[in-house]
Amino acid sequence: MKLGIILPQAGNIANRENILRMAQSAEAVKIDSLWVFERLLWPIKPQTPYPATPDGYLPEEYQIMFDPLQTLGFVAAKTTKIQLGTSILDILFHNPVMLARSLATLDVLSEGSLIAGFGLGWMKDEYQASNIPFTNKGKRYDEFLQIIKKTWLDDVVEFKGAFYNIPDSKIGPKPVQKPHIPIYLGGYSPDTFSRTIECDTSGWLGILIDPIENIENIMNGIRERAKKLYKNPDNFKIILLTCPQIIENGRNNGNENRFPMCGTIDQIGSDIKRLRSIGIDHMIVGYSFSPMGKDVDRMLETTKQFLEFAK
Repeated sequence: MKLGIILPQAGNIANRENILRMAQSAEAVKIDSLWVFERLLWPIKPQTPYPATPDGYLPEEYQIMFDPLQTLGFVAAKTTKIQLGTSILDILFHNPVMLARSLATLDVLSEGSLIAGFGLGWMKDEYQASNIPFTNKGKRYDEFLQIIKKTWLDDVVEFKGAFYNIPDSKIGPKPVQKPHIPIYLGGYSPDTFSRTIECDTSGWLGILIDPIENIENIMNGIRERAKKLYKNPDNFKIILLTCPQIIENGRNNGNENRFPMCGTIDQIGSDIKRLRSIGIDHMIVGYSFSPMGKDVDRMLETTKQFLEFAK
């Protein structure tokens, strides 16, 4: 199982020096991948409450957010072999042709190292800022995914849809990776799981917010869906974002009622081994909302310890 880490692109820790240090140090210790995520804005009065906080406000770290693709472009110039990924881009906030070209450019400049994680977005404020209607999101998303693939695959690109139209055009560059950059879809809705298979993506990019048994059930459901559509279930991989919480002593040291990826290094190591055993192909660790999330060296050292459990 591959192991990746979220770059320090959000909050007060986000600066050139920390991003560079984490990227180069992660590559040096053979962490497999570097990841970014996207948050467009931090609304003062959110129209859509954030589900992970009691008051519905986004974490304060999101008030400073480095652009994900600019960050990866900087990192691509400073590393050589480590993979680069988006977990995730809310693609409807972008123009499809411009995003396809940006990602293809990044794939070329990183010599074929990019993994594209896409999402639909959920915040009304971000849709409003992007001048995109909050209705018909799924249909617009389907067209967007078609355009991304056509732009990467077709010599002459043409598209006529309900939301997007492209006249016969040459659009380059094309990605280094063939047939195209791997696409993973994020989300937990049944539509996400169906779309993952029906759109012939590389797989699902989930987040560990439930017991591991639930993740295993989702994986089995994706495989069964693939079989029903006469597609090879082995073609669809799973990337899982996790948020480790290290608890050295005291509460939660026992295994009973312990949430996955929370506990001592050894307890978390056992979770990593289990995730590997059920078929997770790539695990990402993010520390943005943990105490160590303001210490680049500690994040790197902890992730280095996780490597022995992932391999």
